[in-house]
Formats: sequence, structure tokens, C-alpha cells
Amino acid sequence: MTPSTSLSAPPRRTRRIVLVALILLVVAIGAFAVRRSLLMSAPRCLTGHWSGCYDTQNGVVLMTLVGLPVAALVARTLARRRPPGDLTPVRKSLAEVAMVYGTAPFIWMTMMPGSGAGIVPGRVSLVPLRDLATMGPIGIGGNLLVLAALGFFAPIRFAAMASLPRLLALGAGCSILIETAQYVLRLDRVSSVDDVLVNATGAVLAGLASRRWWRTGTAPADGGRS
Repeated sequence: MTPSTSLSAPPRRTRRIVLVALILLVVAIGAFAVRRSLLMSAPRCLTGHWSGCYDTQNGVVLMTLVGLPVAALVARTLARRRPPGDLTPVRKSLAEVAMVYGTAPFIWMTMMPGSGAGIVPGRVSLVPLRDLATMGPIGIGGNLLVLAALGFFAPIRFAAMASLPRLLALGAGCSILIETAQYVLRLDRVSSVDDVLVNATGAVLAGLASRRWWRTGTAPADGGRS
């Protein structure tokens, strides 16, 4: 083992530990903040009922938290299946699982139909910033989180996403797809340009939070061999 390799190993391991600890801390804080609401859905979810669990935001969040050990196991399995020459198997696997697992529940919640689904025609709001006042702090915060996991982990996994303009485009594109689906499926929701703006902003802000772990696309000159 060369001296450069021995010196670079501890920082890489430290960054990995810090990243995992940060994720766990955010999850723990979020769960504590909404613990009372989550417990309201617990009886229906634990007995396997769809109504009152998977068709409610509290139920989806609760089951997402319950499924975290399974997601961690999937990430660990993917890391072990990486090719021997892969220098960052844990980071890549964690980012892949977290992108999907952290985004899917929010998309599920945004696609929940309203009481007039299938009856009320699709509604569109194309005037920027008009709907922000009606969202309120909770609505804005929720919209910021919809694509936050994608924005946080995409540049960690893919070097092509390690750019703020590309993250903005990714967030806006995904949000446009969600709003379009809401309109086409007639879910009794308003497809708003403000949702796109806030969703994309959330992806960019989350990306900035993970910037120190972004994948640069460069590799050690010796391929990591000692």
C-alpha cells in the first residue's frame, strides 16, 4: 500500500459515516416532530388496511419510516454486488436506494386523489407566484421536500448531475411530469407552476447540502491499486 492510499482512506470513511449519520439525524428529527400524527395512522397500517393508511399522508410517512431497515438492507446488498474494482460501492448503493426511497413516498402523496377525482376537470395555474400565498408554510415546506432526496443524492451517484443548472433542470422536469399526471388523471388537484418552482428549488437546495460528496467523475491515477 502506498502512503497516498493510506492517507486518503480515513477521510473517505469519515465522509461516509458523516453522510449516513446526517441522514439518520434528519429522519429522527422529522419523525419526532410529527410523532403524534403518525401514531394516529398506526393502528390502520399495522393491521394492513389500505383505507386510513396508504391513502393518507400520515400513513405513507409512517410506513416509509417502518421500511427504512429494508431499504438499508437493499443498499447493503447492492454494495456487496458491486464489481471488485469499484472504489465507492457503499456510497453509490446508498445514493441509488435513497434517491428512490426518499422520493417515491412524496410522489405517492402528491398523486393522492381528491374527493372529486374523475369528476372535476383538471385545473391549471400558470401564473407564477400566485399560489404561493395559499400554500402556507406547511405547503411550501412539503413541496420543497418532494424532490429533495433526488436533488441530494443524484449528484452523489451520477457525475453528470453534479451541476446546479442540471439539478434545476432535473427537478423542474420531474415536477412537470408530476403536475401533468395530476391533470391528465383528473385527480381533483391543481397543476400549478408554483409547485414546479418550489419542487425544483427544493432539489437544488438539497443538492447544495450534499455538495461536498458530489461525484466528480475523476479517479485516482493508479486506479486505487497499491
